[in-house]
Amino acid sequence: MRSKINSQKAEVSEKYIKLIKSLQEDKVKINEEKISRFGSIDIDDHGYIDFPDFRFTPECCEDGLVHGCALIGRNFRRFLNEMPKYINKSSALAGCWIGNLQRYIPFGVAKEDRPSELDEIIEKYRIRQSGFAGMNHLCPDLEIGLTLGWKGLLEKVRHYREKNDPVDPDFYDGEEELLLGILEWVKAHADYAEELAEKESDPFRRQNYLEIAQANRNLTEAPPRTFREACQFLAHFQSVDRMYYVGGALGRMDMLLQPYYEKDTENGALTEEEAVWMIACLLFNDTHYAQIGGLSPAGDRETLSRISFLILEATHLLHIPSNLAVRVHQPVGDQEEAAEELLHRAVEYTIKDGNGVCYSLEKGTSEGYAKNGYPVELGRMRVKCGCNWTAIPGREYPLQDVTRINMGMALHYALEELQESKEYSIERLWELFSRHLSVMVECVKRGYDRHYEVMQRNLPEIVLNLFMHGTMERGLNCSNGGVDILNLNIDGIALATVADSFAAIEQRVIEEGKLTWERLFELLETDYADAERERLMLKNIRRFGTPDSPAEKWALRIRDKFVELCRRTPTPKHHLRIIPGLFSHGDIVMYGKELEATPNGRHVGEPISHSSEPDPGFARGIDTFSPALKANAVAKTQAGYGNSAPLHLDIDTGLLENEGGADALAALIHAHEQAGGTLINMNCVSKEKLMKAHENPQAYPDLVVRVTGYSAFFASLSKEYRQQIVDRFLAE
Repeated sequence: MRSKINSQKAEVSEKYIKLIKSLQEDKVKINEEKISRFGSIDIDDHGYIDFPDFRFTPECCEDGLVHGCALIGRNFRRFLNEMPKYINKSSALAGCWIGNLQRYIPFGVAKEDRPSELDEIIEKYRIRQSGFAGMNHLCPDLEIGLTLGWKGLLEKVRHYREKNDPVDPDFYDGEEELLLGILEWVKAHADYAEELAEKESDPFRRQNYLEIAQANRNLTEAPPRTFREACQFLAHFQSVDRMYYVGGALGRMDMLLQPYYEKDTENGALTEEEAVWMIACLLFNDTHYAQIGGLSPAGDRETLSRISFLILEATHLLHIPSNLAVRVHQPVGDQEEAAEELLHRAVEYTIKDGNGVCYSLEKGTSEGYAKNGYPVELGRMRVKCGCNWTAIPGREYPLQDVTRINMGMALHYALEELQESKEYSIERLWELFSRHLSVMVECVKRGYDRHYEVMQRNLPEIVLNLFMHGTMERGLNCSNGGVDILNLNIDGIALATVADSFAAIEQRVIEEGKLTWERLFELLETDYADAERERLMLKNIRRFGTPDSPAEKWALRIRDKFVELCRRTPTPKHHLRIIPGLFSHGDIVMYGKELEATPNGRHVGEPISHSSEPDPGFARGIDTFSPALKANAVAKTQAGYGNSAPLHLDIDTGLLENEGGADALAALIHAHEQAGGTLINMNCVSKEKLMKAHENPQAYPDLVVRVTGYSAFFASLSKEYRQQIVDRFLAE
């Protein structure tokens, strides 16, 4: 039996509280500067530092683009050497990233390698995220890097290039150039830290700069040996990974840091409060997605440790956007009490801070993944490492969250065709909808085939390849056989929009006869002009989310059809496995702008529904706690094969006080996990504060919210993005 995990809150002295508070204040200032320069930022709160005067001139191919591993590696190396150096005065770590390389380097796919034969379908159905050339949506195994270090990774690349002796060395040339650039960049930060130490009069800060210098100098020669060096290595990785196509997956943060923490605390080289500070510095560096807690592959023990609680504490104390997840499951083994304490404390901090971790749910993730033919043990190895998604670190190429099939477009064209044919029946409409949906899914599958063929010679995963099992050994990019498991995701979106539309037609046109088909088409063509009564009649049915409603039956039927289309065949040429998902990200605004009016009373250009969730306001008039209804609806409509379809809970703290507080939320999380849910994103804010911040966001610069699977400063978001959070919040 393992010793009992210490789950007490860490005692952090005023000295380290001030350092962490300084990081938080600096983050707010940095964010305000970025807003003033770039305007609204509707994506993850990336931790980059903006250097407006920095310029970079890339080396390009004849077509004016940068593609191919060697050329990318050479440009990346030069960029790392030329970019400004950065160390925050309150941080234990050196370095930063200064924005996406796409701002400086014109990456692209050669014209002859693009799937131009799909352009007509993509444009017709407005498929804005087709999967082709999707980058970075996989999880590295950072134990590879922590074990080898940057120099060891370079030696590994050189070893396998010599062993494999490829005719075309482009792959290995690029990886070597990148690693040489990283080593030079790390050394430059060691030199920079020493320069800062010479100028620093404060004894603590001077010593800190010297320790930063030593840690970075050590990392040019050897793998990490201390907790600080491990955090510094991860910070290096974060910065390099973000700069190349905005990679964001970190993995099991507690398991990565645990051995360094235990070694340093046992020999007296590290205190708990120092560890909390260093973790906060890593979180300040970037919002990479990470998980704490979870099960062993066998499912017979917890994997959490003392460091899991310290990571949670650092997230709470820093209180800036972060993308940390707590894995939730039925407690097992001899650490049940600690696992429940981790969950409960995370919920308490969410209520106190208004935002916090998200909750990655075990049963739907691992058992769903097993339905693809894999052992359930592999499902338990999947880690929450993206906005909504999970992957096996270092061994799986899943490309989740790079596709969107707007099922509202399939409905739009089905209605058009039905009107032209005058074969009016809801079953005929269903047949047409299914056919158009099939065309969209098959288009993405064909694009994935081309992606598999051409990405190695165009846009290889030059950073993440270093942390995957098989890529260096085979000399293959992870997109085309470098790793053993390839699972390509297709996400369907607008489920509630379409389900409520079918249900409205069924009720108002077919069953009640209150509208004719002709009148329905006229309403859609005119966007309900001068017809508010009829629009509301279509909208105010028993919508998806209402228990046992006709709309719920349509939602399940649509879900089943989409899943069938994804799973019935692999990609046509290379027979790659497809796993269906239902995730919209925050893109409901973008896709809504391109969609005509729909029969659920939605106007032209209004947002579509989130993921597999009911539309806001679905529960009005129902005398029950709507978050529970919403959770039930999302659990019922999961795609079911291990990919996450999130539940968003935006709860007024005043309402929560009357509903049982943290205990009620923890119970709801457990219930959703056991019902097959996969992910919960949560905000707990007072209605008054949210509405004031929506009206005047600059007055609340440090208000953090979870948008979908990612968190951001509320003030960073555009009015449209803020509105979707307000709509969800008021509907709860």
